Amino acid sequence: MVNEHSTHTEHTEHTEHTHATPPGATWSTAAQATLHCLTGCAIGEVLGMVVGTALGWGNVPTTVLAIVLAFFFGYSLTLRGVLKAGMGFRAALRVALAADTLSIAVMELIDNGVIALWPDAMDAELADLLFWASLAISLAIAFVVTVPVNKWMIGRGKGHAVVHQHHHAH
Repeated sequence: MVNEHSTHTEHTEHTEHTHATPPGATWSTAAQATLHCLTGCAIGEVLGMVVGTALGWGNVPTTVLAIVLAFFFGYSLTLRGVLKAGMGFRAALRVALAADTLSIAVMELIDNGVIALWPDAMDAELADLLFWASLAISLAIAFVVTVPVNKWMIGRGKGHAVVHQHHHAH
């Protein structure tokens, strides 16, 4: 009986340990991961909006281009860092996809949602202050919303925690 009880106590302690926040899951780490994601998203988003608007495309094709480019540049920045750490391309691509997909998706959903809901923002031209202000503010809101998502993922060993494991492994 005593042995069973001590085993149960050890199991309880182990369970409590697994719910503790991993060392890398700080708000600072989450903010840095989100800023990294924001950089790639912003490059793609701005480039897509500028190209689509300059070519006179409608809102839907311009937004689709911006989202595709946001994912492309978001993944590219992570891929560049992981490749630099010495990982092969296919493995690095898997790490980038695993690390950034949810973060970029949340950021793009919030960013484009804000612009879609902002009165007249979708019809603003490149020379309009509204074009640039709505884009900047929507990206800032997306950053604030995405930080807790990244903190949650890092705390579970996902997202940018995967990238950091590979940076430190090589």
